[in-house]
Amino acid sequence: MTISYAKIKRIIFGEPFPTRAEIHERLDKVRALAIFASDPISSNAYATEAIMSVLLLISVGALRLTLPLALGIMTLVLLVVFSYTQTILHYPKGGGAYIVTRDNLGVTPSLFAASALLIDYILTVSVSVSAGVRAITSALPQLFPYSLWLALLAIILLTWINLRGIRESGSIFALPTYAFVGGVLLIVFIGLGRLFGVFGAAAPEAVTVPPRLAETAGNVGGFLYVWLLVRAFAAGCTALTGIEAISDGVAAFKPPESKNAAQTMIAMGVIAMSLFIGITYLATHLHLIPFEQESILSQLARSVTTGVPGGGIIYAWVQFFTMMILVLAANTGFQDFPRVSSFLANDGFMPRWMQNRGDRLVYNAGITVLAVVAAVVVIVFRANEIRMLPLYALGVMLGFTLSQAGMVRLFTKISKLKPGETAQTRMTTIHYEAHAGWMRLLPAFGSLVTFVVLVALVVTKFMEGAWVVVVAIPLIVWLFRSINSHYATVANQLSTRDFHPSQIRAIADIVIIPVGDIHRGTLRAIRYARQISNNVQAVSILTNPDFEARIRRRWARFPDVTTGVELRLIEYEYRDILTPLVDYISRVSLEEYPGQLVTVVVPEFLTDSFWGQLLHNQTANFLQRRLRGNDGIVIVDVPYLIPEK
Repeated sequence: MTISYAKIKRIIFGEPFPTRAEIHERLDKVRALAIFASDPISSNAYATEAIMSVLLLISVGALRLTLPLALGIMTLVLLVVFSYTQTILHYPKGGGAYIVTRDNLGVTPSLFAASALLIDYILTVSVSVSAGVRAITSALPQLFPYSLWLALLAIILLTWINLRGIRESGSIFALPTYAFVGGVLLIVFIGLGRLFGVFGAAAPEAVTVPPRLAETAGNVGGFLYVWLLVRAFAAGCTALTGIEAISDGVAAFKPPESKNAAQTMIAMGVIAMSLFIGITYLATHLHLIPFEQESILSQLARSVTTGVPGGGIIYAWVQFFTMMILVLAANTGFQDFPRVSSFLANDGFMPRWMQNRGDRLVYNAGITVLAVVAAVVVIVFRANEIRMLPLYALGVMLGFTLSQAGMVRLFTKISKLKPGETAQTRMTTIHYEAHAGWMRLLPAFGSLVTFVVLVALVVTKFMEGAWVVVVAIPLIVWLFRSINSHYATVANQLSTRDFHPSQIRAIADIVIIPVGDIHRGTLRAIRYARQISNNVQAVSILTNPDFEARIRRRWARFPDVTTGVELRLIEYEYRDILTPLVDYISRVSLEEYPGQLVTVVVPEFLTDSFWGQLLHNQTANFLQRRLRGNDGIVIVDVPYLIPEK
């Protein structure tokens, strides 16, 4: 039984979907929450720890400030959630920060927003899978040496799942997401109950931390104290990552898209912040201290469940699904990186093929590019998410700042409308809203706050690695501009404005056929060439003196086909047949037929199996690549199919 490439593809990725099935592949709110909200929800596994790790540099006692800082971050999150809810309602086709910024602030700011988003999504994948691997190695320390390989395996699996389609990935991710939320809420419920004696049980005890950890925590004051507080707040802002994901993917929701997306956004904000504050409250009141060998969430779950009936099962449940959601949180990046890339490609700032959807109605190219780049980041940082975190929230805050500033401008436009009046911007339709003037105050305040946080992140984390993002964002913007300039140049060259048919090159009455041997494929190509020209040359490169007699003998066997065709044999002392062949064709094009087109007919035999294609036609493929750079040469493939039984 022959297995073709198409069959292998369908086995791995499933049957292709027709375009009309697109509406059926959209997400309901339950699946959408699992896909788009897994990143901000999963950030609760390390956001509290990120704050505490910085406060520990002040002193162990400074850890009591974790909760006030977390409340400040929660306020910021709710502010951003409100702003993005408005974005969803006013831009129902999606696109998030990029579309809002381009529509209201212009092209250049939108490119900065887009580059920040793309970097954020890459880091979402890298950080999420690394944090997920750390969660499982906290429970199974013997797996710690294999962290890097486990992270790369997770990226491969996520890529495969996403290439199978958005609805299918949503079904797969729903259970781990809701199991994590349920498990952590249970931990918080049990912890609060024991802490306040509601269950009549003794309060849980703090996890014992290695003494050297407490000894190394110092006491600082003055400017350094304030500096570290700012750093701690900035570190905790990792809780904001992924909030914009729903606004980018509105088009993935079932109708009514904007309403369902807005409701999902609100649900995400409530769930994520409930978990964040619950974890932070218990961690500070149980006097937990972060250290590398075990995460704060693991310490919390172990402390709370110790002595509780079934506590071991609950702890294992939380650890397992923490690992699962942290890995699957990377799916936020897999959903939105391809979407933002498709918007950019549609506007000419990324390669056009980034906007094409594959057999399963997903952006295959965007998914693949993201997987490769994220894998490189994981390898560079050895799957250590703590080392990646200084790079993480920077792009998020820049996106938030520009997006909310764009919404301020949009509400300003709306406030100028009269009752019942409608206007069309470049990317959306706006209607009169009675309170538009007041509604712009919240995104204005939110933009100001996120800008301050952005500056704090740059200043506090610059030397820790944030400089990479600071440098990368303008470089990516320059790349966007270069791609757009290239497309503009191509469009100008292809334009039919002021064009006259006399500018087209005349077709030369010459056809060249590269011949390696005389077989059915070459005979078919020769017959085809004779149909389009009376001046046909068959060119063969002789690297073996004995081959000349063979090819002349076989040539003479088929006079009905070869009569009238000139056979040119070129002796060559080396093994590389492509170089003399390309040189000959180029010489004919440039010297014998300058300013005209030389047609090269390439015989090519095909098999109907994937493996057969790997074994044949490589010389023909290399020849075509080397000839394509010559404007005076036209290349024509003449295939000969060889069915495999």
